[in-house]
Amino acid sequence: MISEGVGEDCLGWAARDASGVLSPYKFNHRALGSDDVYVKITHCDVCYADVIWARNKHGDSKYPVVPGHEIAGVVAKVGPNVQRFKVGDHVGVGTYINSCRDCEYCNDKLENHCVKGSVYTFNGVDFDGSRTVSGSLSGRTKEIQEMVDFCAANKIYPDIELIPIGYSNEALDRVVNKDVKYRFVIDIENSLK
Repeated sequence: MISEGVGEDCLGWAARDASGVLSPYKFNHRALGSDDVYVKITHCDVCYADVIWARNKHGDSKYPVVPGHEIAGVVAKVGPNVQRFKVGDHVGVGTYINSCRDCEYCNDKLENHCVKGSVYTFNGVDFDGSRTVSGSLSGRTKEIQEMVDFCAANKIYPDIELIPIGYSNEALDRVVNKDVKYRFVIDIENSLK
């Protein structure tokens, strides 16, 4: 959701090398575009995908990496062309944040296969050429929205272990050691007060 550039100042917890140790990291993301939604991230989960990228398990991580998987937050700003979201909306963000919206895959709701390239929330490159540094991995937009709507309508809630951001390194270690009963969710909003 965040990339380097000339926008808002941001704070995340980043791995700076393959040790995967996370520590506070200040950076800027690009300026809000006409079609963009700026989300104040309040929570994100931790899973093995975060271990893979933070600890360079595939050998292609681009540091610094601010892991964060399945982001939740509140819309803080919207670009002038945005109609679906408004300031104050509670939203979730998955693995990718943009696509061309016009190729055959995008038209078939398969944005993750976009011919011009999906923009992933971290370890990737945004359409403006800036590098994205935070992120997630999940399914297609339409199916995820249907699942979230179904869960909300039927009052289905996940079992989670809510943790402060300062516990992130221990959470990654526990994921590696398979010492996890519920998904970790980082309470970013209250951790940074």
